[in-house]
Amino acid sequence: MRIAYVYDVIHPYVIGGVQKRIWEVATRLSRRGHDVTIFGMKHWDGDSIIRKEGVRMWGVCPPRPLFADGRRSIGEAISFATHLFLPLMKESYDIIDAANFPFFPCFTSAFHQATRGSRLIITWHEVWDDYWSEYLGMRGFFGKAIERLAARLPQTAIAVSPRTRDALGRIGRKRAEVVPSGVDTRAMQALPPASTRTDIIFVGRMAKEKNVSLLVEAMRVARDQGRNLTCLLVGDGPEKAHVQSMIVEMHLQSQIMLAGDIEGDTQVLSSMKSSRLLALPSVREGLGLVIIEANACGIPVVVASHPNSAATDLVVEGYNGVICRLSAADLADKMLAVIDRSQPWDNACREFAQKYDWELIVDALEKTYQGP
Repeated sequence: MRIAYVYDVIHPYVIGGVQKRIWEVATRLSRRGHDVTIFGMKHWDGDSIIRKEGVRMWGVCPPRPLFADGRRSIGEAISFATHLFLPLMKESYDIIDAANFPFFPCFTSAFHQATRGSRLIITWHEVWDDYWSEYLGMRGFFGKAIERLAARLPQTAIAVSPRTRDALGRIGRKRAEVVPSGVDTRAMQALPPASTRTDIIFVGRMAKEKNVSLLVEAMRVARDQGRNLTCLLVGDGPEKAHVQSMIVEMHLQSQIMLAGDIEGDTQVLSSMKSSRLLALPSVREGLGLVIIEANACGIPVVVASHPNSAATDLVVEGYNGVICRLSAADLADKMLAVIDRSQPWDNACREFAQKYDWELIVDALEKTYQGP
């Protein structure tokens, strides 16, 4: 099959879960004999079209900032969708798999389906629906409308979690296949741990919905109980300055380390391996891939319960992690309980992650692409 993936940023030039999924799937499909192209913004020097690990990468335009005032840039999304049109239309594809967000490229891809006979797959990583109003205020009406229009495009819909599939049903897309993201379990087991050890690690974008401030408060609660835990925060984003100020105000500088963005998955995963648990107090997760990655590294997770987060769906209580209420006190209690448990977590965590090995994910995707 000739397969095209459409997303504005490409791994590893910009780190993130969506582009990581596309890259891992694309390289494996290429090894299976498929002709795979990834369309995105051009984050490299030289030619617009390059080939790496058997995958062709097509940079359709120079990169633009993804965020404006802490929010995803509408201008960037429209610009990419516009620049995508001519390169995409130059060739025929059996499958075009477009990530749902930031929506506008989905319409460009749908035009290719209508005029060139490709089959459009839209992979839905999240459904925001009413959250658009919280995210954009009055302008959220337009975000919600575009999301619903994208859901109604002629497509085969793939949802990364059952919760995302159910949310799709509420905005008009009644049928969707569930194909989650995954991990390279063998590669992760072979990685050595980092030299610096910590009790807790957080990995993700420092955005409001990730709720890193709650983790900082939980660290203070634990300290006030006489437990001087150490924590590594990996990631960058609009909330970083606020988190830094909280750490200083609470006198937690000796316990909480801010790593910012770490280049390369290997270093991040090695840091996970040298931690005792992953904390993810996020209130919005379409899947929560970092949970599977942590489990594959042999460490349990503590996640916050929230109706908009699919992360809790990945946790079997007491097996590969625990779920806490959305409070600093309960987060602190659950982290301490995980650390203090006498029974090791590592074997169960790795066993859970095995179900999400990339080869199994690609098997499922290949079946969906081939159709009934």
